[in-house]
Amino acid sequence: MAVQALATRPEVGSAVPSAAPVLIELRAVTVRREERAILEAVDLVLREGELVTVIGPNGAGKTTLVKVALGLVAPSSGTVRRRAGLRIGYAPQTLAIDRAMPLDVLGFLELGGRRPRAELEAVLDEVGVAGLERRQMRALSGGELRRVLLARALLRRPELLVLDEPLSGVDLAGQLQLYELIGSVRRRRGCAVLLVSHDLHLVMADTDRVVCLDRHVCCSGPPEQVARDAAFRHLLGDRLARVLALYQHHHACRHDGPESGGAP
Repeated sequence: MAVQALATRPEVGSAVPSAAPVLIELRAVTVRREERAILEAVDLVLREGELVTVIGPNGAGKTTLVKVALGLVAPSSGTVRRRAGLRIGYAPQTLAIDRAMPLDVLGFLELGGRRPRAELEAVLDEVGVAGLERRQMRALSGGELRRVLLARALLRRPELLVLDEPLSGVDLAGQLQLYELIGSVRRRRGCAVLLVSHDLHLVMADTDRVVCLDRHVCCSGPPEQVARDAAFRHLLGDRLARVLALYQHHHACRHDGPESGGAP
């Protein structure tokens, strides 16, 4: 299976009923630039409480899709509908801040307007970076930066949380922790989550639906269904066999032998 779950699904299932109210709906959305299709006839529906992961290779149009959904880019054709008054928290893939400019975490959180210090400290604590209020943004590690971006998105008290490549620049252990954090935020706040990733092999286990994008929607469904889909496997091509090796752990094996540095 190529699309694998990362992190543990909670005991209570998080599947969202198809009758849940719609937050955003894209129908037959096409975006063209200089006669080249960035997106082509894309359909996407996001519902209350749902966690949707959009995956696809670099250049697949994922960030453009997010910007269309947020109203930052107008489609060349097709329709976009958003629920009136929908509160959206957005954590971008990249941060366009001059790294030579002095800017600490509190200053960054207040770029959109001043807020009570207690509110800022509370949201930093929620995402696991309490105590970094006066740390310079340029001094943050990859994982710390992702958490601060998430904190800023949460300040909007979002009904929909949009995370564009939230694991960028983070090692595997940090990715696991961030996925656990995103899952806990979703359950605690009850918000829907749209998560975008270029990683075709690992998705968050809480994911209700995976959308595989390559300018158009190749396939869509639960992670295990997408992994079996011929369109998804065709997207990976021969790389699936050449690069991916699925390791099955046998509990009978030992990890404390001389090779692992443990006792013989």
